[in-house]
Amino acid sequence: MQDNATEVTAAGIARLAGVGRAAVSNWRRRHADFPKPVGGTETSPSFALTEVEAWLRKQGKLAEVPLRERVWQQLVGHPEGPVTALLHAGCVLLLIHDRPTVWLEVGGGSDERLAAMLPGALEEVLVPRFGAVTRRGGRGGRSGSGVHSGSAAGVVSAVNAAASVNTASPVHLEAGSGESGAVNAPSTESAPSAVHNAPGVNTPHPVNTPRTVHAASTTVHATPSTSGASATPLTPTTPAVRLPTGPELLPSAPLLRGTAELAAELGARQTFEFLLGRHLDANPRLYTLTPAELAGLMADLAGPARTVLDPACGTGALLRAVSPRPDQELYAQDSAPELAALTALRLALQTRTAVRAAVGDTLRADAHPELHADAVLCHPPFNERNWGHDELAYDPRWEYGFPARTESELAWVQHALARLKDGGTAVLLMPPAAASRRSGRRIRADLLRRGALRAVIALPVGAAPPYNIPLHLWVLRRPDRAPGQPEVLLADVGQFAGEARGGPDWQAVRDTVLDAWRVHDRTGSLDERPGLARSLPVIELLDDDVDLAPARHLPPPTAADGVEQLTAVRDRLGETLRLTADLTPPPADAARPAPRWPLTTIGELARGGALVMRTGGSGGHARVPVLTDNDVLAGTAPSGTLPESDEEAVLTEPGDVVVPVLGGGSIARVIDDATSGAALGRNLVLLRPDPTALDPWFLAGFLRGTANNRQASSYASTATRLDVRRLQLPRLPFDEQRRYGARFRALDEFERVLRQAGRLGEQLVRGMYDGLTDGTVAPD
Repeated sequence: MQDNATEVTAAGIARLAGVGRAAVSNWRRRHADFPKPVGGTETSPSFALTEVEAWLRKQGKLAEVPLRERVWQQLVGHPEGPVTALLHAGCVLLLIHDRPTVWLEVGGGSDERLAAMLPGALEEVLVPRFGAVTRRGGRGGRSGSGVHSGSAAGVVSAVNAAASVNTASPVHLEAGSGESGAVNAPSTESAPSAVHNAPGVNTPHPVNTPRTVHAASTTVHATPSTSGASATPLTPTTPAVRLPTGPELLPSAPLLRGTAELAAELGARQTFEFLLGRHLDANPRLYTLTPAELAGLMADLAGPARTVLDPACGTGALLRAVSPRPDQELYAQDSAPELAALTALRLALQTRTAVRAAVGDTLRADAHPELHADAVLCHPPFNERNWGHDELAYDPRWEYGFPARTESELAWVQHALARLKDGGTAVLLMPPAAASRRSGRRIRADLLRRGALRAVIALPVGAAPPYNIPLHLWVLRRPDRAPGQPEVLLADVGQFAGEARGGPDWQAVRDTVLDAWRVHDRTGSLDERPGLARSLPVIELLDDDVDLAPARHLPPPTAADGVEQLTAVRDRLGETLRLTADLTPPPADAARPAPRWPLTTIGELARGGALVMRTGGSGGHARVPVLTDNDVLAGTAPSGTLPESDEEAVLTEPGDVVVPVLGGGSIARVIDDATSGAALGRNLVLLRPDPTALDPWFLAGFLRGTANNRQASSYASTATRLDVRRLQLPRLPFDEQRRYGARFRALDEFERVLRQAGRLGEQLVRGMYDGLTDGTVAPD
């Protein structure tokens, strides 16, 4: 067995075999021939995947393992980590996508042959797509001098680039630009405006700096920096795309074969999206993602563009949302090498568009200083103090004022404007504080005076992380002429926030925002849309605060509409209260003597076949609404989402009973036609009773007993967890079950109406306060 063979944990073995982790523990104890651990810890050992697969196959337990799961296990168990595995897989998928016949030839034979032939095949594909690449150890190509002209070596491996380079210098992938070499200065076309270490990244040692190889030219340039009061040392240009060597690819051979097999089933692009998406879902705290709906809105606001830049590209969501067009060029930069590389591969698999990705701290070491793009899309990091305030005081990008240390977002705004051509559009996602902080008022004022800031749009809560605050979109345009009497669009679509955890009503958000922006952009003005949007003359915003928060400037809904809405809410509340009175349970009659029923448990009923017990949390491949634990607790419609997975989603059916297992409380919900077909979310257990043996309302009602829940719950230091199998149920004849079930159903309807009355009452009270205070409602 290879020392660096792919490893898999007990949880991975359980997924491979389609069993629980307890079964894997039993196999280890009962079978002397079960593979021995090769890594991990005593409490969480890891095993060689090849040995595990061989043992499972010998035991007849591997026959039904999905191909997706096998490839995923190979990826997460890669000896160099999942990111390196993703990058190797992405390179091969691009080879399959562009030259499938070459892969068929390279992929035949042994793993050693594959690893030996693959670098040469990759360089013939990746250089035309990315332009410039490097080799580890300072070898830029096949020739002894380290320079390879025509079809230079290269491929993405940002993690390897980070390991071998450890530099904050940008990686400029541009075909035809001069070769930089190990210690050469960049060409004029790719010279960064300033050279500084990115946070957490070390300056490279010259010995470890890789050689740069470009697609055509081998000319070496050295030009002074254009940034700052005086010249600064130049940063060597190091492409983020690097060709892995044969020894580096050898441990990836089984993964690459499996990836190719999956690509034959799904397609190259879909395979990479599946693997990348699952990696992002498995590591939610490592990445700040831009939701696809928001990315699409930002791209639509920017409009059609031939050259587009994202200076903080992350996983490439914004550039993926750009509508393709002929001769398009996409530019990207990120301080995280692996993200820049993954973005480049992701975009190359999606489109034939030229992709120019780069690694580096954008504000300190701009990889595209000469770029004049048609559009810039950006979701910058928020509230950064160490963004380069001390080093960049004289940077020429600060046309509208030098940002304060606490105004990193305004530095990103000015960087975006500096990379636009005259008349180009930038759309940035911004924290709401950036619109009103006093430390940024002078820059905001200059952006308004010179006509650069065209719109500020307040999004609903939950539109993007951090999900608890309503973020803003700023739409900017690099002025191409002196403004006359400019107006700025202010819009607030916060009213389209979704209930519970479902996120905003994106269709309503898109329709409202795009319609208002297109009218304003075409005519320079927009008639008031009370409570939603208006165009405001710039002069009215140039006060001491220059506060651009839309909510502070939008007119309230018209008085007539406000009164009509309050009247409608009051009428609905009256109807609901009357219904509540009709549904109020009759006086309770004591049962004498109190019955002593024979009891059974949910676990016993499941073992006897009277019901089926399922747990939620798997999204499957069907995109359906997800019933969350919060939906069950609040009695609302399915509102959640789950990542796509290989495990089939558990879909609800009428008559199912759903029970939350976390947080305490006695709750059970019977699924009706309105909630049928939803996927079961995390921390929920579904009980599907045999309709000939158990009445669902009888089942749900007895599961809500306080004493029943107390005896079936366990307590941790911060949470209560319900063991659904221990919940008890009386053994009653079916007719008696139905009698209890009818009473429980009536109670459920009474509870639902009470909730509705409470919501309407809160809405009426809030509307009355608002109406009395803004003058739309008379006090008598």
